[in-house]
Amino acid sequence: MQVYERSLTERTFHALLFEILAIGISAPLAAWITGQSILSMGVLTAVIATMAVLWNMTYNWLFDKLQARYGFDRTLWIRVAHACGFELGLIFAAIPFVAWWLDTTLWHALVLDIGLVLFYLPYAFFFNLGYDKLRQRLV
Repeated sequence: MQVYERSLTERTFHALLFEILAIGISAPLAAWITGQSILSMGVLTAVIATMAVLWNMTYNWLFDKLQARYGFDRTLWIRVAHACGFELGLIFAAIPFVAWWLDTTLWHALVLDIGLVLFYLPYAFFFNLGYDKLRQRLV
């Protein structure tokens, strides 16, 4: 079993790298799909990314503690559950901001956020898988 002990510096690096790459991909895509300006969607994704950085650090710290306590391996299904749990937590935090920023209903914000999740869920899975593999080789 691989146990993940990460410093605050590494957790910060991991979260920032994740979000910078995600904003660079998702903001233009969201602007294209919604018809909103790239600036508006850029601000929206940057604010959500800030929320996500804080959530990412907290969520992954808790996940590492859970793994240390119960001794499970990071199998494919554990990684799927990890990505889903992260995204669900972020949805609950982001929907009120999305509704306010786009001056829309909570329902419309949820639908838009589900669209973002359809991007972020596989992105989170593959990013973390790749990060862990690279980390194993480098650390």
